[in-house]
Amino acid sequence: MDNQDRRWTFLTNHARVLLAIAQAPDARLRTIAAACLITERGVQAIIADLEKAGYLQRQRTGRRNQYTLNLDRPLRHSAESGVTLRALVDFAGDHTNGEAAQPPSTASAPVTVSNTRST
Repeated sequence: MDNQDRRWTFLTNHARVLLAIAQAPDARLRTIAAACLITERGVQAIIADLEKAGYLQRQRTGRRNQYTLNLDRPLRHSAESGVTLRALVDFAGDHTNGEAAQPPSTASAPVTVSNTRST
């Protein structure tokens, strides 16, 4: 892939981080960063963005963070106004040969994620 081919991708880093959290709820920031091919600092910033936008909630438990994904929240772009985060997670899970964890089956059940904070 040359530099011209690298100017755009189908998934943003925000989508990659969300999918990594859904796939491995106990992943550490460094694990998510490695999976998404971005820095730990980038993952921290993205998690802050996602929390501010209401896509996840963070709760401190000792030295760890617990994350709950809001799977029923609609995607941000107006073209996807009727599509929820759950649909994105379902789609990604269906297209990764079973590697991604499936979201909870009930509409109100969240995905809980824990991460160790890097220092």
